[in-house]
Amino acid sequence: MKFSHVFVAGLALLSTAIAPVAACDKKADIVDTAVAADDFNTLVAAVQAAGLVEALKSEGPLTVFAPTDAAFAALPEGTVESLLKPENKDKLISILKYHVVAGKVMAKDVVKLKKAKTLNGSAVKIDAHDGVKINNATVIKADIVTSNGVIHVIDTVLLP
Repeated sequence: MKFSHVFVAGLALLSTAIAPVAACDKKADIVDTAVAADDFNTLVAAVQAAGLVEALKSEGPLTVFAPTDAAFAALPEGTVESLLKPENKDKLISILKYHVVAGKVMAKDVVKLKKAKTLNGSAVKIDAHDGVKINNATVIKADIVTSNGVIHVIDTVLLP
């Protein structure tokens, strides 16, 4: 299943009209949901290379700002390949943890925040004035509920 790229038109739309993806199995965890979506192949490969699969399958709850395959493809040529090399595992882990916030932060909560501390220790900026931006990434699909948290799909890879 591919998640369509639905751009958030505004704060009110995001906080009231974006519902969880009905077809998602709420019993599936973050990793299984990402695998089933088939638009997060690069993210899943990165999570596997970083050894973070079990962490993202943990009880949680966790909030993941998940870049699409297109977001990874937009990185400079060779970036993904370089990050997937064993010698760059620590950098990859830091980048991936920068996409994760402890707790289940739904869209109605995200729009009330100015920043959120990520699992890599740094904070991401949140701007909900014209749609929702996480740093320079736009949230294109919100509130994909999983058994151990929530996924918000973003159009850009976040770099700490």
